[in-house]
Amino acid sequence: STANAPEDDAPNRYSRTDRTTYSRYSRDANSSGSSVPSNALEKRIEELERELAKERQENARLMKITQDKEELIGKLKEEIDLLNR
Repeated sequence: STANAPEDDAPNRYSRTDRTTYSRYSRDANSSGSSVPSNALEKRIEELERELAKERQENARLMKITQDKEELIGKLKEEIDLLNR
């Protein structure tokens, strides 16, 4: 269970960093007098944040599947070694 802890923490850690980064970009865009309304930018940022969260969940799911498969491979290799002896 300790191997899963860093994965569970990673999405939260990244999302805080991303929010800070997004906020900075949003402020920069507003101060530069961009022709795109800030409301449209905020909606796009929210959309991208949701998409990013989904991708991170999918990544965590795939990492878990990979770990499970690697564990199974290790167990099967041990079993093969025992059978060969």
